[in-house]
Amino acid sequence: MEKKVKVLVPATTANLGSGFDCLGMALDLYNSFEFELGIEGFSVQGEGRQQLELDGGRLVYEAWDAAFNFANVPPPTVALHIESKIPLGRGLGSSATAVVAGVCGANILGGLQLATAELISIASVIEGHSDNVAPALLGGLVVSAVWKDEVDYIVLDPADTLQVVVAVPDFELSTERARSVLPDMVSRADAVFNTSRAALFVAAWTQKKWELLGRAMEDRLHQPFRGSLVPGLNQVVEAAMAAGALGSALSGAGPSVVALTAGGHGAVGQVMQQAFAQHGIDCRILVTRSVGQGAHLAI
Repeated sequence: MEKKVKVLVPATTANLGSGFDCLGMALDLYNSFEFELGIEGFSVQGEGRQQLELDGGRLVYEAWDAAFNFANVPPPTVALHIESKIPLGRGLGSSATAVVAGVCGANILGGLQLATAELISIASVIEGHSDNVAPALLGGLVVSAVWKDEVDYIVLDPADTLQVVVAVPDFELSTERARSVLPDMVSRADAVFNTSRAALFVAAWTQKKWELLGRAMEDRLHQPFRGSLVPGLNQVVEAAMAAGALGSALSGAGPSVVALTAGGHGAVGQVMQQAFAQHGIDCRILVTRSVGQGAHLAI
């Protein structure tokens, strides 16, 4: 049995506008988690180092223990080293990478032989929803639906010809706070608005009808309410679209904003940055792509 492994887990962008809590896409930006059995220890380097040091790998260890407990095996002592490249608290699935790494590391080093569906279910319970953990584990664009503690999912191929431009503001926004502003009830009209566009997004993606993505990413369930927490959100999305983006939306719970492009990503990123600046917010631009490889062992 192996005693040391390094697991790479990709960033994700979820919701994609209309696909609230059911659409998520893996990006080619990875966090690295190295596990070593039989010793204690925790270390971290990279993005958000100080915050992660204070946290002590809590989510990773929680997921590690949950996987062993699911298999009715006592969790062994393990040392953890994290190399962080994904911005924290920005709507890019950094917490999902920790959870997915924990269950994957446990499954490999513990020889637990848990099925993919079981890993997703364990991870979704810890994360609270499946739209980030599913693509983090599986890669690609993932459509998922939760039923009790089980998750049904379909993985769609990534779009190799598209770029994902991410405007990352210089402030964090917790998922808990972003959810706190959402209404308990929505109108039938708004429900139909979103379900039709989420379905259109998936159909357009499978048939590569990129010209439909803009309208398919329109939303009435979460972005109008979260806009109060992300100054300039509407203007950033509008600027991206005006500069030629195929579609643009809040990434996950925010505050990052993503734009899908088939070219001209430099101009799109520039106007997104300028739109945030007009509201007194500094941001950096990341240019990524959707990827088909989810969590995997480092070679």
